[in-house]
Amino acid sequence: MTEIDVRPRPKIIAIDDDPTGSQTVHGCLLLMRWDVETLLLGLRDDSPIFFILANTRSMTPEDADATTREVCRNLKQAIAIAGIRDFLVVSRSDSTLRGHYPTETDAIAEELGDFDAHFMTPAFFEGGRFTLDSTHYLEVGGERVPTHETEFAKDSVFGYSTAYLPDYVAEKTGGNIPADRVERFLLSDVRKGCGDRLATLTGNVCVAVDAEVQGDLDRFATDVLDAAATGKRFLFRSAASLLTSLAQVGQQPIPAEEMSKFVRGGKAGAILIGSHVQKTTQQLSELLEEPGTVGVEVNVVELRDGVAPEVLRDRALETVRAAHAEGKTPAIYTSRGELQFDDIEARLKFGVAVSALLMDILRGLPDSIGFLVSKGGITSNDVLSDGLALRSARLLGQILAGCSVVTTADDHPQFPNLPVVLFPGNVGGADGLATVYRRFSGKS
Repeated sequence: MTEIDVRPRPKIIAIDDDPTGSQTVHGCLLLMRWDVETLLLGLRDDSPIFFILANTRSMTPEDADATTREVCRNLKQAIAIAGIRDFLVVSRSDSTLRGHYPTETDAIAEELGDFDAHFMTPAFFEGGRFTLDSTHYLEVGGERVPTHETEFAKDSVFGYSTAYLPDYVAEKTGGNIPADRVERFLLSDVRKGCGDRLATLTGNVCVAVDAEVQGDLDRFATDVLDAAATGKRFLFRSAASLLTSLAQVGQQPIPAEEMSKFVRGGKAGAILIGSHVQKTTQQLSELLEEPGTVGVEVNVVELRDGVAPEVLRDRALETVRAAHAEGKTPAIYTSRGELQFDDIEARLKFGVAVSALLMDILRGLPDSIGFLVSKGGITSNDVLSDGLALRSARLLGQILAGCSVVTTADDHPQFPNLPVVLFPGNVGGADGLATVYRRFSGKS
């Protein structure tokens, strides 16, 4: 007779630096606030995992540190109130190695304390990201390219020079963690089992983990859960695929091709595009070839040069409302390309101004839109927390690999029961946005 594992499963707490880390799971809560009362919603929820959308990737390092510490301090209180004894903490971040590392993991370790190790697990298979021989790759045109050779490594805020994770860690920590002190779990180690090595880890040592297919992380997660059951405490700096293996929520109940059932009244929707990476630009071009779509450009150069945001908002909404009246879906997008600024702080502040403008446009959308697609991680976070002013949302699943769908509550004051797609900037093929549009429009 097969023995049934009756051990209590730890609650998985994902502190997400943008709202897209839930892109491989379903049925769980996304929390847009982190006061103790809201955190208790996640801790007491039946799902084994929940996400706290801290949105720290849009912040300065100082603000990211302060926000992460605030989340952790409130978590300590909420965990005590809920009586949670077993939990794992994931600092969920970008699968192309962008983000505030080690700022966030350092803050979590100092506030929640005494971790035996923190693991670098950036693999995200749905997006074509793999880690082999401790080097992180992105699949481009059928070839695996080290991520430091891609546009993502040239990010004006989070750029880096190497995809070899031990050297990446040394670079990002300013040498505080030398490359030769980073433990390496190679693919052969992961596949034969890491249990013995996990048992010996102490002192919050950094570990780079290889993974080529989901089964690799399934095996690694099993070993992690076994070690955690013996009292080992682990922290993860991870992309989304590890969460699939840790949460074990199974296949989503609503197929991606059937998501149109959630469209309100079968009506046209709206698509809001803030991401400026080349992949998004390609997807936008394909989208605008689709019948029933209308492009609405928001020229952010004008915003930088002093044009009042209200002028840009009203100009965009005039076109949006005319398109909706004709039963068409407006694709509202910021002008393409990344503007240059004197320093990182100026770049981040301008990003806040652009997002504020987009959220004003969102609030001005016709109340009767059937669906909403948000393209870009930071844009999606602001859509949920600011534009829609949500406290929490339930995740339905994915409409496209890596692209989650949530719905607003039935008592939302402007957009009740609205399906909203959270579409990361760096995910999907050239036809990604067009595919989502067709699926919601019943044209696939």
